[in-house]
Amino acid sequence: MRLGVDLGGTKIEVLALSDAGQTLLRRRIPTPKGDYAATLEAITGLVWQAEAELGQKGSVGIGIPGTLVARTGLVKNANSTCLIGRPLQRDLEARLQRPVRLANDANCFALSEAVDGAAAGARAVFGVILGTGVGGGLVLDGRVWDGANGIAGEWGHNPLPGELDAPPCYCGRRGCIETWLSGPALAADHARHTGRSLSPEAIVAGAEAGDADCGASLARYEARLARALAGVINIFDPEVIVLGGGLSRIDRLYQRVPECWGEHVFSDTVCTRLCPPRHGDSSGVRGAAWLWAP
Repeated sequence: MRLGVDLGGTKIEVLALSDAGQTLLRRRIPTPKGDYAATLEAITGLVWQAEAELGQKGSVGIGIPGTLVARTGLVKNANSTCLIGRPLQRDLEARLQRPVRLANDANCFALSEAVDGAAAGARAVFGVILGTGVGGGLVLDGRVWDGANGIAGEWGHNPLPGELDAPPCYCGRRGCIETWLSGPALAADHARHTGRSLSPEAIVAGAEAGDADCGASLARYEARLARALAGVINIFDPEVIVLGGGLSRIDRLYQRVPECWGEHVFSDTVCTRLCPPRHGDSSGVRGAAWLWAP
């Protein structure tokens, strides 16, 4: 049995998978706000409760909103700031009395879709999160590729080429991909061009209803996403790119983005497939469980 834990900013979820990938149990609780010790207790409590209910122990993998510093094992780049600088893996291993594997939540998403999701069978997979923020993860031959600095796949904080008047990013830079392709970025771009403040959902609905301004905003978004993903294809050349997060539900992306990215890819043909996720919101916690590969 494999246990996956998705440590999010608002909820902590545990999922138990059989060796065949069948869901045995799923539970979630609110995340303690800004309290590291309480977060440790919440995670260990979920694991113990799941094992008690199922009557067996399992391996434990955890998806976190950050990554580990390879040299020290401390958490960095976490938007849940109480985790930053903490030895999360060591502390959980001490409490659970077993090895624990941790990975960035975008890596877990990519792994889930690579193992038995939309990219099953592909050797090279890039998983993308398009939501409140923008993230990414790389999977090679069914294994997460962390990179030398633990930041492989973090394309959201690379600059998007070809843009003027780049907006500032919370990371201190300007014009990061996240400032163009997150949900708030889509809304901000629409407001800059139209003077109207609409949610991403309203922009999509407006485009579907024939609103020209909403359609133009989505077209700009698609062109930027195509340009950003072309950079990934030029460097990593994945067989499959899977989109996750709230904006992955925009159906037209899967036709229009590949139509746009060809002019930016250094190849006369592009075989990379762009796919929606098979497991949707479950991908992160499933990927955490699959950190203990079959």
